Amino acid sequence: MQTPFRLGTRGSPLALAQAGMVARALEQTHGLAPGAITIVPIRTGGDKVQDRPLAELGGKGVWTKELDRALLAGDIDFAVHSMKDVESVRPASIVIAAILPRADVRDRLIGAAAIDDLPRGARVGTSSPRRAAQLRRLRSDLEIVPFRGNVDTRLARLERGEAEATLLAAAGLDRLGRDSVGTAIPIGTMLPAAAQAAIGIEARARDADLLAWLAAIGDAETERCVHAERTLLATLGGDCRSPVAALATQGKAGIHLRAEILSPDGVLHAYGEALLIHPEEAARLAQRLFEAAPAALRAQFSG
Repeated sequence: MQTPFRLGTRGSPLALAQAGMVARALEQTHGLAPGAITIVPIRTGGDKVQDRPLAELGGKGVWTKELDRALLAGDIDFAVHSMKDVESVRPASIVIAAILPRADVRDRLIGAAAIDDLPRGARVGTSSPRRAAQLRRLRSDLEIVPFRGNVDTRLARLERGEAEATLLAAAGLDRLGRDSVGTAIPIGTMLPAAAQAAIGIEARARDADLLAWLAAIGDAETERCVHAERTLLATLGGDCRSPVAALATQGKAGIHLRAEILSPDGVLHAYGEALLIHPEEAARLAQRLFEAAPAALRAQFSG
């Protein structure tokens, strides 16, 4: 295919690192010369406004809207995303062409060796509704302080004493060469966000040849698991305003999916798991979770 290609991405250090991973994978897989793929940084709404929760800005669309516009306008040929930041329902004109092999799905706690080690009433910086709800469920005494911004911004705020601890995705820290920062929280303690640690590539649905070309770097197991998690999220109707956690893992017998939904204060909670043959079967677990949840929690997802 004709090069150079234009790869759109957010302009944060982590987004640029992930775009570089995609560019190198494509160059190596297809025998392209280094630099055959041009990385095009695009500033998104979520990057422009750092002092308000995502829910107030319109949800996950603040990370994708400008990239979608550039893609459909032909300003870029494909785009790279952290899949946990991508809405569960996407425009029909845009297709997830490939997802790279998944990295460490866990969250890391920075500021203490474990959640139980945090002092009573400690301030924990996070703007993730899921992390906040899970922390409140584990430790109702903790004070949640809104933290947004890239990794360096959050770590700097912690260093300035704006909170005693914060949480960051292990995969993002590793991709930035910060593998020694923080302590990984076990999956059994905090289930991750749906599609956490997965890097996805989107392109226009009409570009069949390009979609096939991009698919060559996709990891089939990761794609099945992320598909299951996103199916569950879409069935629940959840987005970044709704505390939802989900993790699918591929085993010999099928896809093992674990999921939970919570109220923002962590008091209300429903958990379930299932063995799936096909990712679409995740919709059944979503329905079971919804039916098992207290009425007040169901109202959060139905209204």
